[in-house]
Amino acid sequence: MSDLHSQTVAYTRDTMLPPAPPPVRERGAIKWLRENLFSGPFNIALTLITLWLLWLALSEVLPWMWRGIWDAGSVTECRARPGCALRAGGAGRLLGRHPGSLAPARLRLLPRRRTVAPAAGACGLPHRHHAGPLHRPASAPAGVHGRRPLPDRLADLGGAIWGPAMVALGFVLGWAVWRLLLPRSNPGLAFTGGVLAALLWWLFLTGPVAGMLARLIPIALNPVPSDRIGGFTLSLLIGLSGITLSLPLGILLALARRSDLWIVSKAAVIYIEVIRGVPLIVWLLVAQILLNYFLPSRWSIDILVRVIVMVTLFAAAYIAEVIRGGLAAIPRGQFEAADSLGLGYWETMRLIVLPQALTISIPGIVNSFIGLLKDTTLVSIISLFDPKRMTDTIRATTEWGGIYWELYIFVGTVFFVFCFAMSRYSIWLEQRLERSHR
Repeated sequence: MSDLHSQTVAYTRDTMLPPAPPPVRERGAIKWLRENLFSGPFNIALTLITLWLLWLALSEVLPWMWRGIWDAGSVTECRARPGCALRAGGAGRLLGRHPGSLAPARLRLLPRRRTVAPAAGACGLPHRHHAGPLHRPASAPAGVHGRRPLPDRLADLGGAIWGPAMVALGFVLGWAVWRLLLPRSNPGLAFTGGVLAALLWWLFLTGPVAGMLARLIPIALNPVPSDRIGGFTLSLLIGLSGITLSLPLGILLALARRSDLWIVSKAAVIYIEVIRGVPLIVWLLVAQILLNYFLPSRWSIDILVRVIVMVTLFAAAYIAEVIRGGLAAIPRGQFEAADSLGLGYWETMRLIVLPQALTISIPGIVNSFIGLLKDTTLVSIISLFDPKRMTDTIRATTEWGGIYWELYIFVGTVFFVFCFAMSRYSIWLEQRLERSHR
């Protein structure tokens, strides 16, 4: 009986059931809402209060944005529009039609109207602060139907671009010479060769080659004086230049401060402490006023160049301390392992120590960069037209007097977008370079 039963009844399953999705309450948005917003009475109360506050805010902000008038020429014109409140006008004055927009120079390759530029720019502001001359005088020769031949238009573009291009090519040449000499000599000699190659190129070949290319291919850009650059163009120019130049300088300062050579270490310490001990606004005043007293009388350095140099030197001191903290976090065994492999100082730093130290220092470095970008608004103290000064200039006009919220909210929003993007990029970079889980 038992033998027959064992042959007719299966006790184990020979096939698996198909996979089924989890219950609706345990997946997707519903699960997230249950766990984060409605997990208990206290969280439910906080969620309802937050939703109520958001509704109060959006019920005021969304109609203000939806009814916003972006093409009014003054507050009076805005008030004359049906359904327009005072707060609904003027928010678009900082979107790019005012002086100092995000177009400091434009290629004038297209036909231009034969009109003289007006005496005032958008919003009634003086035209002298515009990013560059966008019209040619009516007396200038023109071709058929107001067009000029393409070679003439190319030759009438203002300042040449070949000079800066040849200067940038000097950096590329120095890097190529350094890479070529590095396998055949010690790193110090390779670095010296790269620097000498770049200097020889800049001193003897940059001018002739740029002049020859300017005659062969006369492509150029509108020259833009420093007093005509303003708004977010100025902030981005100073901020990006300072970020790009201060990072390598900060690395060198951090290495110099940890150097075994007494004079190199003390010089780096003195520089870092002096720079960090004085506010940036004081260094900007030094760049504007006092720097000319220490330069030869025949030298005339543009104020924007002086500001970029001073901001770079200021940011490099802070970045050096951040990187020094990353270097201090590297275990001593890393240096000993490099010594056992026969690596020199620069090879150890370049291949082993600095990659790890920079990865550790990413949050501090990005924090310094964000502070540097926001501190570019301090240049208004030396009469440069940063977004804050542009906002005050627009408010001072008779057309837009009395406008406050729109201008400052717009400036703050743009800065927040840039800073938040930098912050998110640093988080992504940290996760990409993380090696502890591998």
